[in-house]
Amino acid sequence: MTFPYLDIVLRSIAVYFFMTIALRIFGKKELSQLNTADVILILLISNSVQNAMVGPDTSLTGGLIAALVLFVINYIIKKLTHRYKIFGDLLLDKPQILIHDGKLDFKTLSKLDISDEELKEAMREHGIEFFKNVKLAMLEIDGTISIISEDQKKLKQTHYKRRHNRKNLQKF
Repeated sequence: MTFPYLDIVLRSIAVYFFMTIALRIFGKKELSQLNTADVILILLISNSVQNAMVGPDTSLTGGLIAALVLFVINYIIKKLTHRYKIFGDLLLDKPQILIHDGKLDFKTLSKLDISDEELKEAMREHGIEFFKNVKLAMLEIDGTISIISEDQKKLKQTHYKRRHNRKNLQKF
């Protein structure tokens, strides 16, 4: 006996890994940093891969199975990246230094496609006006920019926005 929705499960897994690899290659931004073109791209991609996941099955059950598979595989991948360093190294970006002791790393900024205006915006959010006042600026793995100023009184860092951190802290 064959599972009638096995095709949807396999298609959904294939699309998930394709999208993970594509985002790894083409970069990502934190959702709050998405511009209009990024939002349009996400909407068009979701529409284009829908048929690739469910195929001819446009039923509610088919759509729910595809969504469930995506949630399950995402959960499994997150657990694997936390438990095994090799998965984390493959799937997660590394933090990148953007400014060190007031000196911009133009090569890294160019590679990451971070504009001068994006960097200045992050500095303003941290209360820093000039590049020379930045002790360290990092692009974090979640896409946020953390900035530490030379003036320790103005020390500000990006806070994690992950909801499950509080739950994990309650275990201790």
